[in-house]
Amino acid sequence: MIPDRIIEQGTLTTDGDRTAVEVRLPWYRALPGSCIAGAKLSVDGVEAPADSLRWRMNGREFRFEELVDETGEWWFPVDSAVLSGDLLVSADADHEVRVDLTLYIPYIIISDTETLHIEEHDVKTMKAVAA
Repeated sequence: MIPDRIIEQGTLTTDGDRTAVEVRLPWYRALPGSCIAGAKLSVDGVEAPADSLRWRMNGREFRFEELVDETGEWWFPVDSAVLSGDLLVSADADHEVRVDLTLYIPYIIISDTETLHIEEHDVKTMKAVAA
């Protein structure tokens, strides 16, 4: 829906072998955590291992499997979440960052058993900053 605004420019950070970037909701209405079905983080074409990915919003950190039943935390369009994963990235250098998001939209029913799901991605080039 609004894929070119997923990655917040200038938010790439690195802390040893952990890399993070701030992301924005590519939808016009807030969604509960349970609607965040997954994400991928790649830097310079190298993808963070899926089991290392963490999602932080509202001061809480989650693995994606923990978000499945999470209805108490909401992601709002004006708030950034942080996607992090195990990636070794050099600070003070330009990097190509790619984020892929999969979201379920619970109030748009497309069949008797399905709600709308969207898959969006964004790519930006930015410098990494040491955390």
